[in-house]
Amino acid sequence: MTSKSYKRHAIETLQLAYPIMIGQFGYTLMGLVDSMMVGRVGADELAASSVGLSVFFIILVFGLGVSFAISPLTAIAEGSNNKSESSSIFSNGLYINVVAGIILGLLTYFAADVIRFLNQPPRVTELAIEYTKILAISIIPIMFFQSYKQFVDGLSETRPAMIVVILANVVNIIVNWFLIFGNWGFPELGLNGAGYATFFSRIFMAFGFYLFVTRSNRFKDYTLKIFPVVIDKIISKKILKVGIPAGFQHLFEVGAFSFASIMVGWLGTYPLAAHHIALNIAGVTYMIVWGISASGSIRVGNELGANNIPGIRKAGFVAIVLSFLIMLLFGIIMIFTKNIIPYFYIDEIHVVEIASGLLLIAAFFQIFDGTQATAIGILRGLTDLKIPTLITFVAYWIIALPGAYLLGFIFEWGVEGVWIALLLSLVFSAIALTLRFQIKSKRPVSI
Repeated sequence: MTSKSYKRHAIETLQLAYPIMIGQFGYTLMGLVDSMMVGRVGADELAASSVGLSVFFIILVFGLGVSFAISPLTAIAEGSNNKSESSSIFSNGLYINVVAGIILGLLTYFAADVIRFLNQPPRVTELAIEYTKILAISIIPIMFFQSYKQFVDGLSETRPAMIVVILANVVNIIVNWFLIFGNWGFPELGLNGAGYATFFSRIFMAFGFYLFVTRSNRFKDYTLKIFPVVIDKIISKKILKVGIPAGFQHLFEVGAFSFASIMVGWLGTYPLAAHHIALNIAGVTYMIVWGISASGSIRVGNELGANNIPGIRKAGFVAIVLSFLIMLLFGIIMIFTKNIIPYFYIDEIHVVEIASGLLLIAAFFQIFDGTQATAIGILRGLTDLKIPTLITFVAYWIIALPGAYLLGFIFEWGVEGVWIALLLSLVFSAIALTLRFQIKSKRPVSI
């Protein structure tokens, strides 16, 4: 079998990746716009939105991980030209995601009351609980949308979801304007208005993408009927064997970073503000790697379905190298602008000085973060989940969090110690996951 050149693999990976990058930016922009508009209502509302989103996202991220199983499995089926299996993966994935959405939505609704025990100001607590309960119902349309998105992504059609997410941002801004401030005769709901706007924008995403997929000739060769419900136990088992570990991978990561932020909060307001700035900048660059990780997963899946081992290895290592080089470039930029970037957030000199030091660590941090994120994506394309999940657990909960406490508080290195511990965990994860791909890609076995 003729294998593509490294250059061809790089081009195809980037072609798939850029719409995913823009789509991820769209998700981030939605939250940013909500914060900016809610901030005009009051400080309590802004603080409550931050608390509520933190609780909401920790639960949601597990569901997103489960939904990610659809794209590599679809890519594998497409690589072997098995459209019947692709159709079954879609329908069974949809059923699993909707059930997961209902369960996670109920969990979020009742978990909202846990906010009472987070030692927040009374008004912030009450606002956050109500806001989180509104957000909880939006998990179901998110998971419905994800079912279609991950299927279409698995067919290497990543642009449609990007367009839908961009349009959903417009819907979110408009409904925010109506419901947060009570414009044009609508009720003035404040923070709750932002919650309802988020729900409506996600309904738009789900329904809009459903219409696109069901009416497009591009997908006429697939059986994408939702009803009658037909459960394929073998396919469902495959989806769960990929999706549940993927959900835990994301949960381990997000949970660890959330706890790290809590630790930094013990150090005071200035370190916490600086931590937020550095993490926010690293998060922006991470969106690019997310796109490469997802596209790498799809392309490795295609090559696995075609039983093309040289193609698997080229597609995977090209994705890793692309991520490394892109994050290296951002790291260099970060080093030279570390004393400038913080001023875009705040003028407080103490925060700026701390943030500048953290950005220096972040320059190295993101190189390994990008590498490990892409490595875990391409391993998902191989349907290799158990060992990578164990690696993420060790990296974040055995190295990162205990290391953050040791360096930050026992050695008294402060917030810099917390970040060094996070960096060390990412170094371990990047090396271990890349070596795992090196080994597994030589003799890949799909589940």
